[in-house]
Amino acid sequence: MAGGDEAFVERARQGDREAFRALVERHGRSVFRQAFRLTGNEGDAEDVVQETFLKAYRKLHHFESRANFATWLYRIAANCAYDLLRARARRPEDPIEVEGEPLRIAATTPSPERLAVAEEVRRRVAVALARLTPAERTAFVLRHHEGRSIAEIGAALGLDTSATKHSVFRAVRKMREALQPLAEGVSG
Repeated sequence: MAGGDEAFVERARQGDREAFRALVERHGRSVFRQAFRLTGNEGDAEDVVQETFLKAYRKLHHFESRANFATWLYRIAANCAYDLLRARARRPEDPIEVEGEPLRIAATTPSPERLAVAEEVRRRVAVALARLTPAERTAFVLRHHEGRSIAEIGAALGLDTSATKHSVFRAVRKMREALQPLAEGVSG
């Protein structure tokens, strides 16, 4: 566990709400980042964060102290995001909002052409991410945005190493295929 999580978890298990609040403060931002990248929507991400910590609090007695608390929490967050995305998919009248962080192109004063290309790249990345399955999106985000190891991703997704690598590989392949036309347009 991250330095000090063990003590907070143990105190929270004994009913110390301030200890659990410390865990929320310690991990809230990273859970939000993960949720936002999975849902593509700030409001949905906030809902996922709230649901994640509520479930974590209710199931704290199931947490095994030898495990990494952050990884356990990411797994809960991924499952909450999947639940939200599945519910959204059952309601086709609700369009998926795709918002992403803008791609930053290194330049002192970007030209209008560069800004247009950056916006198109950002849009295509967001659309490509939205087209991945929830498991692929989680694997891709945790690996390429959060810098998580294959072991951490596997623990978060409940997959063995081979299945985790395959999920990351499929996601990368699909992202490359989706972005290939843009790469050809820029280089051609």
